[in-house]
Amino acid sequence: MSDKKPLILVCNDDGIFSPGIKALAEVAEEFGDVVIVAPDRQQSAVGHAITMSVPLRANEMTVANKYKGFAVNGTPADCVKLAHGNLLEQKPDLVLSGINHGSNAGINILYSGTVSAATEGTILGYPSIAVSCTAYPEDADLKGAQEAARRVVRYVLDRGGLPKGVTLNVNAPEGEFKGIEWSRMADSRYVEEYEDRKDPYNQAYYWLTGKFELLDDREDSDIHVLNEGKATVTPIQYDLTDYTLLKEDGDEVFL
Repeated sequence: MSDKKPLILVCNDDGIFSPGIKALAEVAEEFGDVVIVAPDRQQSAVGHAITMSVPLRANEMTVANKYKGFAVNGTPADCVKLAHGNLLEQKPDLVLSGINHGSNAGINILYSGTVSAATEGTILGYPSIAVSCTAYPEDADLKGAQEAARRVVRYVLDRGGLPKGVTLNVNAPEGEFKGIEWSRMADSRYVEEYEDRKDPYNQAYYWLTGKFELLDDREDSDIHVLNEGKATVTPIQYDLTDYTLLKEDGDEVFL
């Protein structure tokens, strides 16, 4: 690391007033200057959606009486794009997203706005890290997630970044930090259904319900490590190509 403080962009999907974003900003402040650009409301499970049908607005504010921030009426990916292209006076050296209230391990990676904000940072060329805690309540103890984030941020800055196209996805149990391990994304899915209901005007509407299903019992999966009480760090990529099939059947001709 140089003597110049890095500029760290902090985002999330729980909204700019979430306790988790303040907790992550506190960690980021140990390593550099912090600016927060985040949704002005809850944006969980929006994935990598971007806003195209309405104008985006960014209201400048001070977050937690301390950090320069912008509240954006858009998605987490919108926030990172807008920060990159319009809001920041200089380009960030690192993008952090979180601390999310709720796990983003396993298949949750695909749905997560928190992970997508970090992935957008990677797409734009910045070393990027997503951080989540397994507990959902706003008053959850995030100290373990903060320590996991601290160690991974130090790892990335000490190495001068990450390989091209790689984002680090960090998950931690609530409470005390009990170690951190490299892991892979667990094979999992949601078994879902929509409850058919009627509103007071007898019009049909549907409410999503379901449960998480783990299809993976291997010890190096992110969910297994979390269940052992440790934090996980999973390197992920936005390149979704199946190179095995491409190599095996790449010479096949479609008629």
